[in-house]
Parts: sequence; C-alpha cells; structure tokens
Amino acid sequence: MAAAEQKKSYAVIKNFLGINTKANRTAIDEKEFAWIENAMPIGFGNIKVVPAQSAVEDSTANAVVFGNTVTHITSANIDLNDYIIVFSADGASQFFDLTTDAKGNVAPTGTFSGGDMNTAQYKNERVIIADPERGLYNWNGTSLVSGNSVGFIGITNPGAGYTQAPVVTISAPNEANGVQALAEATITTAAGGVRAITVDTPGSGYTSVPLVTISAPDIAGSITAKATATISSGNVVSITVTELGSGYIKTPTVTITGGGGSAANAVATISTGQVTSIFLTEAGSGYTSPPTATIEAAPTGGANATAISQLTTFKKGTVSVIVTNGGAGYSNAANVVVTIGNATGYTIQANATAIVSGNTVNQIIMTNPGAGYTATSNVVVTITGGGGSNAAAKAIVNTDDVQDIATFGGRVWVASGRTLYYSAADSATDFTSVSAGSLTLSDSTLRGNIKAIISANNFLYIFGETSINIISDLRVTPEGTTLFTNTNVSASIGTSRTDAIFPYFRSLLFMNDYGMYALVGSTTSKLSDSLDGIFPNIDFSMPITGGQVLVNNILCAAFNFTYAEPGEAERQVQAVFFDKKWFITSQGSIDFVASVPVEGTIKLFGVDNTDLYQLYGDDTAAINTTIRTALMPLGDPIRTKQALKFGIEATLETSATLSVTVDSETGSSPVYTLENSGVNWINNQNQVIPWTNNLNQTIGWLLSAGYFLYKSDAQQYGKYLGLTLTSNAPAFTVNTFEMEHELRVRF
Repeated sequence: MAAAEQKKSYAVIKNFLGINTKANRTAIDEKEFAWIENAMPIGFGNIKVVPAQSAVEDSTANAVVFGNTVTHITSANIDLNDYIIVFSADGASQFFDLTTDAKGNVAPTGTFSGGDMNTAQYKNERVIIADPERGLYNWNGTSLVSGNSVGFIGITNPGAGYTQAPVVTISAPNEANGVQALAEATITTAAGGVRAITVDTPGSGYTSVPLVTISAPDIAGSITAKATATISSGNVVSITVTELGSGYIKTPTVTITGGGGSAANAVATISTGQVTSIFLTEAGSGYTSPPTATIEAAPTGGANATAISQLTTFKKGTVSVIVTNGGAGYSNAANVVVTIGNATGYTIQANATAIVSGNTVNQIIMTNPGAGYTATSNVVVTITGGGGSNAAAKAIVNTDDVQDIATFGGRVWVASGRTLYYSAADSATDFTSVSAGSLTLSDSTLRGNIKAIISANNFLYIFGETSINIISDLRVTPEGTTLFTNTNVSASIGTSRTDAIFPYFRSLLFMNDYGMYALVGSTTSKLSDSLDGIFPNIDFSMPITGGQVLVNNILCAAFNFTYAEPGEAERQVQAVFFDKKWFITSQGSIDFVASVPVEGTIKLFGVDNTDLYQLYGDDTAAINTTIRTALMPLGDPIRTKQALKFGIEATLETSATLSVTVDSETGSSPVYTLENSGVNWINNQNQVIPWTNNLNQTIGWLLSAGYFLYKSDAQQYGKYLGLTLTSNAPAFTVNTFEMEHELRVRF
C-alpha cells in the first residue's frame, strides 16, 4: 500500500513586532525578530527600510567638516536660528547654522578643556557653556564671553551723610561684548551708630585717662556705643570710638569723668546716611578680574563710602574664604590684612580683603581667587592688623569639575561635585543675590557626585550613577528666598551617561550600562528587556549618546553606541525605540549624536571624527538591511520539518534585489538571490525581442515599483525554521514572510 502524501503546511507572518535578543531565537514569538537592522517594523504588514545617512552640506554645496576631532555635539536656537554646535579635542568650538547653512567659529583652539563639555540654552538669547575645569561661558550666536559675573560686593567704608541712596558704578567687563554689571545701594536714614566724637572743650588737670560714657541709643534693644579718650599735658585732646553701637536717632550725650581733671566736653556725630548694602540688578559677564565698584560721593560734610567686588566663577582650582570667627576690636579696617598661604602647587596666588563692620570681620572678599589650587587642607588663612584679635577664616578650594548645566524655572543650574547651584530668579549669571543659592545633596542615595542634570516636564532631574532626584514646586517667598521640593525617586537606578539622557514625549529616557529606561513623572521603568542580549557586546569605554528623531515620519528615540558581536569588528549602531518596539540601525561611523528640532521636524545629526551627517537623511542611497525572523516551531516543536518553498511580499519604489537564507537550529541554506520580475517583449511567434542601446548592450526591462512576490523553492530541514533577508536596496517595504513546509519525524 502506497504511503500517504505528507500534508503541506504554511506559515504567514504579517504582524510585525520588534527585535528580541533576550530569548533564544527558537523561543521568541514568531512576530518578533532575532535581528532587524535598518528596517523599521511599523505595523501589520509594514516593515519599511529606513533612509541612510547623508553628508551635511553648506551653502556652497561643500561637505561640512570641522577643524579637529569632535568630542561633543549639541544644538541651540538663538534669535530663531537653529545651530549645531561642536566642541573639539583641541579646545576649539565651531557651529553650523541650519537656517543659513553657514559654518563658523565659536571659539579658537585652546579656549576650552577639550572634553566633557555641556551646554544649556537660556531663553532664545544665548547658550551657556559649561567647561568642566574652566567654568562657564556665554555665546549669543556671534560673540563668546566668559561667564564670570560679579558676585559679592563688600563695603570697605560705609561712609556717612548720604541723604539718598548713592549711584553705584561697576566698571566695564574686560572682554569685548561682555555685559556690564549693574548695582544699587541702600542707606540707613532713621538710625545708626556713633561715627565720631569731637572734643569741644579739652578741660585741664587730667593726670590719667578719663572715662568716656555715651548715652543709650533711642531704639530699645540696640547697642550702646563705646569710646576712649587720649590726654596730653593734662588736656583731653581726642576721643576714639571703639564700638559704633546702633539705634541712635538723635545725637547722644558724651560724658567725661574721672582722671583727676575737669571741664572737658565732647560732641558725638551719628552715622546716619551710611551705605549699608549693595545689591546687584545685573551680574554681568565677561569679567576676567574683579571690576571696580565706585560709589557716588557723599554730600558736603559727609564721608564717602567705598566698596570692592568679587567675581563668581566655577573654575576648578580657585579659592573662596568664609569667616568662622569675626573677632573683636578691629577699629582700623584699612589695616586688616588677609593672608592666604602655605599652599603648594598653585599657579596663581589667591588674594583677599577683609570687610569690617562693628569692629568685627564679617566677610572676606576675594580680590583674586587664584588658580591651580588642589586641596583645601593645603591652604591656611590668617587675619592680622587693624587693632583687633581672634578673627579667623577658612579657605575652600574648588576641586570639583563642573559636571553639567541646565536651565529650569527661569534660572541657570550648575552641578559641581555633590552641589547644585542655582542663579537668581530670571537671571542667567547672578549666583549671589537673595533668590540665588545652592543645594548640597547629603543623602546616601547619591553615591559619589552628581552626574547629570536635565530639565523636562516641569521637573529638574538630578542623576547620580545609581540614583535620581527631582526638583519641583519652585517658588520665591515675599522676602525673595527661593524654595523648592527635592525628592528622591530612585535609589538604585541612575546613569553616568550624560549625553544619553533626553526627553521623549512626556517621558525622560536614559541609558546606563545595563539598560534603557523611561522616567515618567517620578516612576522609572525599564524599556530594553528585549535588548538584554545586546548589552554584553556594547563597548562602554566609547561614547554613549542619544536623541529624538523622526524616522519614516514617526517620532522615535535613538541611542548611539559601539557594538560588536563576538568575533566581529566593532561598529557604531543605533538602538531605536517607538511604540514599545526596538530595532537596530547602522548609519556609518557615528561617534556622537544630537537631536535638532528644525523646519517643523526633529532631526538627528551625528559626527564621524570631523564630518557632520544627518542620520536617516537620504532615502535614495543604498543601505544594508538585515531582517532575521524567529526560528519557528510551526505548530509542532517536537517534529522536524522539511522546508519546500518560501516567499516574501514587498512593495518597491525602485528595483530591488533580495538575498535570502532559510534557517534552522542547525544552520542556514545557501543564499537565494531574488530579483523583481523583468518584462520581456515577445513577437507574434513567441520570440523574445532584445532591446539594445547605442553601445549594442542589451537593455533589461524591470518592474521597478509596486507590489512584488519574491519566491523560491527551499532546501532546509529542522525542528525550527526561519528566514534571513538581506539587501542594500533603499526605501522598500516588506509586507509578508511566507513558508511552505512538510512535517517529518518526531524527535
């Protein structure tokens, strides 16, 4: 009796999901792919080849090539012009204006440190550049100036006799195109201290120094002034105020008693109309040394006030000084000397001036913050002179890099070490006014230093290597103090990959060394489970960057990294995410990428050493595509199958050749090369009519566009069967994978 014919079975795959490298190829769903590169599984029956990279050209049709190896790329919008800005290993920076297609220089060689640069856009007026060692800079699309701004202004002499607040003038910045700082003064008019005592009648017969008594101040709870007399030849010749006191509205009485003499009288002058404070209205920029602060002269009979300024700088290796004990008896402020010494290895000596008020030292102004200091423990601060004693201060050396910068709530935020500094409300440069400040994260959730900060979705996110905090609910009190909420939202997941953090819809996406994650509000979730098989083969010593991009008119998130399968050469690829799916693209040797919202779309630009490219920018160029299906059990995982035929339905825009292998768990078939069917011209005798050109070459007629069914007989045997498609044709769409097979033996 003849054996019954085996029943032919068919597999049709049209519901396309993304890549799954977590499970073995034999265990993934038949709708998933073991590998899918440069092809986007958009939806049912629709896998579309992505465009290739395209070289960016300037207005003269020349490729945009930067002057040195690029170490960072970013984008900005200034005065409604879209810019790509790059920083190079030689410390230079250049831009490409996407609005005018012009390339230009931001800064010459040697300006910046060369690596680990970061930027933040402030409004549409400037880009603030954070150099890890050299501090902040501002670029407005035309000019670059240092971000050094005027910080504290110390009053070295409060003056007296001012009937209205004097004009304060701060000298112009050292750098051209810097912004001049502005300040205003406040004065006391109702109450003050005793400024001086003048001997009216010297008296006679004084054999020892008499006691000088000053009557109590007019305002309860204030301080009574004190003074001492000086005698000569039995006369009281002068009286020195040793403590100014406070709260005097009317001139106090001065009584001289004892000393063996009599008839000496003196008259006090109170210090109303003193300059009590100077506050900045514009911190300015472009200062390379502290500017001069000039206070308008006092009216006739008064005393002129004087002041000095200190710069705010985030430069590494600089010194600041804080007073730990104000001491007492510092009656001669001009003779107080602050010495910063015992430091080794510095390149510029730091210098400072003491500010004395009420005979105590209450502030130290850095007239030069120095450079090259490496450790706080090496710096000793001493305060001498001025007639006082016991004043003490300590130095603080900035040993931390500027790690990152962001704009949030109308302010600039700077991360350095474990500290987050924020500028005053609606200011990009003022880090000392009442609404400016800093937050040092002391919680154990931050292991090490802050790695990155980014503003998105009404939060400021603070990333540690294994933690995430958020700043929210930013507000300013009526007194001008800034308040906000600092909340830890992750104590185990963070990232040190600063350039692989970016917003995507209402999420913040980021990549670390073990996954890609989405942060939605305060909830972190892993997105990359299906890519777990890729992570062991990523070279994390190379840059990891990412950004948003429209691919085939769908907003995607793309992470760029260096990858190599075991035994293969390293190459740069992109893991691209949308609609809960991942696929891989390869857009050439791209070191760094950055998103640029431009022309109503979102583009992704990248650099290859010095050359600028737009990723997914050319849908006519050849691009290598690989689509590897699951190895499917085809309904019966314990029986072997004999592959008989396969087919691939595709929609073409131009002629395309596909190479296909039929795969099993034991290997792959020889490559089947498939071309879309040609058109033959046949005469009435059924003979093919050849067409030739003027070189006598035969011309083929191809159906170059539309729907095609590629099909072939197949030779493959195994318990699991699948297909691998490769091609270098652009812009075609795979609609269906088909396979005909017969069931064979069990086990």
